[in-house]
Amino acid sequence: MLAILQAAGWPIWLLLIASIVATALIIERLLYLRRRKILPRKLLDEVVQVYRSGNITPDIIDKLEKNSPLGVVLSAALRNIDSPREVMKESIEEAGSGVAHMLERFLTTLGTIATLAPLMGLFGTVVGMIEIFGSQNASGANPAQLAHGISVALYNTGFGLAIAMPALVFYRHFRALVDSFIIEMEQQAVKFVDIVHCKRK
Repeated sequence: MLAILQAAGWPIWLLLIASIVATALIIERLLYLRRRKILPRKLLDEVVQVYRSGNITPDIIDKLEKNSPLGVVLSAALRNIDSPREVMKESIEEAGSGVAHMLERFLTTLGTIATLAPLMGLFGTVVGMIEIFGSQNASGANPAQLAHGISVALYNTGFGLAIAMPALVFYRHFRALVDSFIIEMEQQAVKFVDIVHCKRK
C-alpha cells in the first residue's frame, strides 16, 4: 500500500484525507440514522396515553424531548397542548425544522467529497501529465520519469473514482432515509394534533 502511495505522488495524500473523512462520516451517519433511534415504535402511543391521563408535567416533557428526534417534535406539541390548532402546528413545524437540520448534519460534507473526489483525481492526473512532459529533453524521454508520471496520472484517477462512487451511494441513501424520517415524523405529529383536537379517534 505504501508503495502505491509513493508511486502515486503527492496529490494522492489529498485523496487519502478525503477518503478518511468520508469513511468517518459514513460510519457516524450509519450509527446515528437508525429507525429505532429516530422514530421509537411505541412513542406516539405513550404520548397519547400521557395526554389522555392529564399527567403532563415539565419533567415528562423534558424527558420526552431527550428521548429521540420524534420526541423533540411531540414535546413541542405537548408544550402547546392548550393552544389553538394553528399554534400547535406552528410549534411542531418549528421543532421539525430543527430536527431536520440535525438529521441532515454532515450530509453536505459527504456530498461535497463525492463531487470533489473525481476532480481531485483529475488534478492528480494533470500533475502526472506535467511530469510526463517535464521528462522530455533534447536527448529524448527519461523512462523512469515517464513511468512515474504515468503512475501518478493513473493512480490518482482511479483512487478519486474509488472514493467518489461509495460516497455518492451513501449520500443518496442517507438523503432518502432522512426524507422518509421527516415525512413519518410529520404524519405522527399531525395524528397527535388531530387526537388532541378530537378530529381523529
